[in-house]
Amino acid sequence: MKGVIAQTRSYERSTQLLMVNQFTINFGFYMLMPYLASHLSGTLGLAGWLVGLVLGIRNFSQQGMFLVGGTLADRFGYKPLIVAGCVLRTLGFATLGLVDSVPALLAASAATGLAGALFNPAVRAYLAADAGPRRIEAFALFNIYYQAGILLGPMMGMLLTGIDFRVTCLVSAGIFSLLSIVQIRALPARRGNDAKDGKDGQQESVLAQWRGVVANPSFLLFSTAMIGSYVMSFQVYLALPLEVRRVSGEGTYGTAAVALLFAVSGLSTILGQTRITAWCKARMAPGQALTLGLLTMGAAFVPLLMAMAVPVPDGGAGRWLVAAVPPALAALLLAMGTMIAYPFEMDTIVRLSGDRLVATHYGLYNTICGIGITLGNLLTGAALDAARAAGVAAIPWIALLTLGVACGAAVYRLHRSGRLATPGTAAQPEPATTST
Repeated sequence: MKGVIAQTRSYERSTQLLMVNQFTINFGFYMLMPYLASHLSGTLGLAGWLVGLVLGIRNFSQQGMFLVGGTLADRFGYKPLIVAGCVLRTLGFATLGLVDSVPALLAASAATGLAGALFNPAVRAYLAADAGPRRIEAFALFNIYYQAGILLGPMMGMLLTGIDFRVTCLVSAGIFSLLSIVQIRALPARRGNDAKDGKDGQQESVLAQWRGVVANPSFLLFSTAMIGSYVMSFQVYLALPLEVRRVSGEGTYGTAAVALLFAVSGLSTILGQTRITAWCKARMAPGQALTLGLLTMGAAFVPLLMAMAVPVPDGGAGRWLVAAVPPALAALLLAMGTMIAYPFEMDTIVRLSGDRLVATHYGLYNTICGIGITLGNLLTGAALDAARAAGVAAIPWIALLTLGVACGAAVYRLHRSGRLATPGTAAQPEPATTST
């Protein structure tokens, strides 16, 4: 951890603030969100479909507004959107803890989603601009702070929710309120290389900017190919916990095995991200690293396929090991694949944008991947249902492994064709690999 802090200090203060900012955002968010469904269904007694509606509104407002948030960041600067997102999430989380009417809950949920759509593209574009030629290493550090917030937030939330869920909401709102003040006082204003019309230096219209982004075929192809990475990584929250429950059943053992998934995913990133990024950068072109990351994520489902050949003990430690170890190995490989790909993924988006309208590109990228996650999870759920109906537990793992291979092949083809190079430049030759 000392190495992470030392590397963080090697950047400008604004970059350091963005790192801490992202940790705090995730800490405050994951302190509350894992326990919201239980509060809505238990404390407030809402019907299941209403709980799903409240949670779905948050996701829909965030995914649907990413492009708008990115466009506003490019037009008005990154800082105002970061501050606006933090303020809006303060209001949304406070409202979730203080109201019990469905319309107010829906409005608060929508506000929390919109907040993410405002600050997420702005933070990434700001970090890319601030880090300059060191942005790959900066995004590697960023992912450590990101995962640390996801890891520690639920622990604090569990303690606070044990007192009262409203306390959790108010503490989380207080964190975002403090974060808003810090951004206003300490974060320097920053703008990207905004597009200009030729006449009188006027800024392009929003529609003209969007047409320009959509007319970038390399960016769209890359965005589509990377959808699979998000579908696969999301299985830490969907398919892997369900597999644990399928083998172990409900109860303490199953809960401990699910907790192990999140611990493995978060801790491995905190401990290994910067080393893996440095190793890959020294030996691979960005397209090669992205391909390796996607293939590693696909390989994450091999331990689950291999576990199909192992008879499940009737109970005791043996059953727990069969339930816990293959999903934990899968979570570790998913984390490793993400560690390999993520910094190069963020860097590639900047390069494909031509350093123009970077936040807008991030916004559209997030929207495309968000839609892909929704469809991918629907298909994963269908595969899980088909596996149960057919009595063939391997169906979803074969499908996800195939997805990883297909996405890896697609990205590698884009790399070999030169489509992942900076617009207007030739693709760079692949560096010779070395062994250690």
